[in-house]
Amino acid sequence: KVPKLWKSVSYPSLKPLKSWILDLKQRIEFINDWLINGKPKTFWISAFFFQQGFITGILQNHSRKYKIPIDTLSFKFEILNNKYDINDFEQETEKEEEEEEIDGVFVYGLYLDGAKWNDINGTLYDSNIGELYSKMPIIHFIPCNNHIFDDNNYYNCPLYKTSIRAGVLSTTGQSTNYILPIELKTSQDKKSNYWIKRGVALLTQL
Repeated sequence: KVPKLWKSVSYPSLKPLKSWILDLKQRIEFINDWLINGKPKTFWISAFFFQQGFITGILQNHSRKYKIPIDTLSFKFEILNNKYDINDFEQETEKEEEEEEIDGVFVYGLYLDGAKWNDINGTLYDSNIGELYSKMPIIHFIPCNNHIFDDNNYYNCPLYKTSIRAGVLSTTGQSTNYILPIELKTSQDKKSNYWIKRGVALLTQL
């Protein structure tokens, strides 16, 4: 087990000691690569100690760039169907980024709990039998001014740090384990209420 002293100053994690150390090493490598080689093309959101700070930073940068009040900004999300391999994706987008600057960030490392992503239809889908978790493709977090959520065609899927979902109540009135909701497109026969009843959520780690 991870020693209690370590846990007291660590990020939330349910991993046993060996996996926890490997995970920590990967997080350090991600941050170190960023420091040495500059801003990455894709962000491993699980690597951050405090993901909420990263999310706020994205909105702040967009607010300063376009001189938009940050209070009016939120996110819309583009799920990149079939885009799971980070290296292939970064090579594909390298030329596109040279031609035009892309707003927002590309995020990877998320898992669906209680459902899976249908890459063909671009919608939520029932999990395979016996499968608790499934990997999500890369997601484009796009800052948007006065964005209106379409609850008829999307499920506002909560993103948590760990599968336990519970955490300490923060000053915002939300669990410290909770990060933000991510809009996932639903099929015509299974709307938002269906996924709410199944308790479907996104996780940063297993």
